[in-house]
Amino acid sequence: MSAAPDGRKLLRLEVRNSQTPIEKKPSWIKTRARMGPEFTELKGLVRREGLHTVCEEAGCPNIYECWEDREATFLIGGDQCTRRCDFCQIDTGKPAELDRTEPRKVAESVQAMGLRYSTVTGVARDDLEDGGAWLYAETVRQIHALNPGTGVELLIPDFNADPDQLAEVFGSRPEVLAHNVETVPRIFKRIRPGFRYARSLEVITRAREAGLVTKSNLILGMGETPDEVAPAMKDLVDAGCEILTITQYLRPSPRHHPVDRWVKPEEFVEHSNAAEAMGFAGVMAGPLVRSSYRAGRLFAQTKARRGEALSENLAHLAAEGTAAQEASSLLAR
Repeated sequence: MSAAPDGRKLLRLEVRNSQTPIEKKPSWIKTRARMGPEFTELKGLVRREGLHTVCEEAGCPNIYECWEDREATFLIGGDQCTRRCDFCQIDTGKPAELDRTEPRKVAESVQAMGLRYSTVTGVARDDLEDGGAWLYAETVRQIHALNPGTGVELLIPDFNADPDQLAEVFGSRPEVLAHNVETVPRIFKRIRPGFRYARSLEVITRAREAGLVTKSNLILGMGETPDEVAPAMKDLVDAGCEILTITQYLRPSPRHHPVDRWVKPEEFVEHSNAAEAMGFAGVMAGPLVRSSYRAGRLFAQTKARRGEALSENLAHLAAEGTAAQEASSLLAR
């Protein structure tokens, strides 16, 4: 049985999860470590400067490809979340005091790494009066101020759909506002008990109404059936979601929700084609796709579908290129 972090007792759900051994991954779930010159330079810089990214600390398999494209992801708000999702490796507990210097530190890391596009995500901070809205917004503002040529994608919790908190966040004008639904309605409450499906859709709708490019993610393999995926995608596009990523659930530890099924690349291609037919402007689907994977490219695609030109300082994001983890690329190998 897996031990709980920080010596706490396992939750009843974690005990039940731990009774199922970690599953063996199928042959199609693999990545190739291609260390190009940009990755090598960035890796050395991160070590020298003592910088911290989700890419390294979460052991993301796509780090070679994303860093080669000068894209990286940062986690803000600490390492303790006030909510618990059964798939997420971030632990639940009492968060540390808010670090009001964190936005500037992240912006300086973006500058030091010379990033073309940055994704900022974070924990839910229900312990704070504003739910952490200032922290998320200020991080975007600081990155833009210090790095005018860098795109910012902001992946947020739902802030309980509080109008004032959402207004604070939306007002920082990230290039993309992401809020991940993650799963289908039937199993949503079991997988994400601290969230509500309809409320998540509402957050996406409000972001779109605020004029932001909107994005969400679906994780497959947590108990949904293939037939439930299309209706969830339809809910998202109807809510105003423009970009969708679809990925395979990989279990972080025995404490977490067991893998229900391994989704083959062929099914990911089917879902990707269906999503494009529904009207999503940008879609990326594959077993090792993550919500921040090739994020700059998806943003550029969406702007083009909107008929809007990229600002001059972000024109570099329009460069075309293959995505190694996209299901169609896997099948073409």
